[in-house]
Amino acid sequence: MTSIDIPAGFEPHFRKSPLTDPWEPLYSKKADKSVTVGLRLATPHTNARGLIHGGLIAALADAAMGYSCAQATAWTTSFVTISLSVDYVGAAEIGQWLAVEGEALKTGSTICFAQCLVKADDVVIARASGTFRVVPKKG
Repeated sequence: MTSIDIPAGFEPHFRKSPLTDPWEPLYSKKADKSVTVGLRLATPHTNARGLIHGGLIAALADAAMGYSCAQATAWTTSFVTISLSVDYVGAAEIGQWLAVEGEALKTGSTICFAQCLVKADDVVIARASGTFRVVPKKG
């Protein structure tokens, strides 16, 4: 994949995970209270019908929202998912650019609320919301 395939503002993803390793390469971009995760859809991202798998959408939405909570708190703490809700409203195919746009809505000392839009070539295919528990970082 060349840099021409990646929209402006995205860089190689800053965090690796055993869950997402098979989906690489992943990209991300950060803003004030948000992190967007992006990737060019390929065969490992699909179901038996060749469409993006709902589990991939859920996992990346969960990650983007958790990262957004961390971004909103200057990465001073960690978060774990309390609840996750995903509404699927469309589909995506191999070759499309998937952008998973997380956003922290409200952060507190114990809980963070977040939302996410999932877009395939700028068309919304899912939305998600999540609640995250603050977990102090270990020294």
